[in-house]
Amino acid sequence: MKAVIIEDENLIAKELQYKISTVADDVQILDVLTSLKTARKWFMQNAEPDLLFMDIQLSDGVSFELFEHFKLNCPVIFTTAYDEYAIRAFKVNGIDYLLKPVDTDELQKAIDKCRTMLQQQPKLPSSMEELMKLLQNPLPATTLYKEKFVVSVRNNWIPVLTKDIACFVRDNLNYLYTFSGEKYILDYVTLEEIEELLDPKYFYRANRQSIVHIDAIQTIKPHENQKLTLTLKAPLKMEQDVSREKAPAFKRWFER
Repeated sequence: MKAVIIEDENLIAKELQYKISTVADDVQILDVLTSLKTARKWFMQNAEPDLLFMDIQLSDGVSFELFEHFKLNCPVIFTTAYDEYAIRAFKVNGIDYLLKPVDTDELQKAIDKCRTMLQQQPKLPSSMEELMKLLQNPLPATTLYKEKFVVSVRNNWIPVLTKDIACFVRDNLNYLYTFSGEKYILDYVTLEEIEELLDPKYFYRANRQSIVHIDAIQTIKPHENQKLTLTLKAPLKMEQDVSREKAPAFKRWFER
């Protein structure tokens, strides 16, 4: 199976190539394209691959624009640091998505799904048409994201508004911390479940153990190895690390 990667972050592209080789040694990476301009030129000169890995936000535009110039029928796996494009609604047919940093198990599932699809009738055009319609007419945020979480305190249920939550932390159990410093246990198995319910405009998955609210961040300290350390505002004052691989995407999210 021949594939092309469209990704403008060199380190992320190399890491994705390595992970692909570990989970699917039959996938041959034909090329890594680092911009929309380069991608347009490549598709004018080459036949479409069996599979596409596409970052959404590139340095010179949005990768969706390729579908306005080329009729592509191959499966597409979008890779993105945050899901403001509502890709979650389209984990169907020839479209899949992976949030950065790409999880190896999720990568394997996505490739297996595309491999199965290639053995059947391609359905990408209809899926992409639906996706483009959603991008033009996005659903209201209230229908996508959770407005409050219900926590249990001494056998009583208490609502906590999502806008009052500074961060979510995984430490054997899942906890939420409010801006005022209150801590509650959440009845969710994984942070992934919680992340699905949050507006990525305000919440960021800093690492495997935490999700932080943009307004809870007091300072950001860069390290020589390009990792970042976030210090949250008082009364929390806790620190959360952002990996070197996620640092560029975090910076784009934070300074938008």
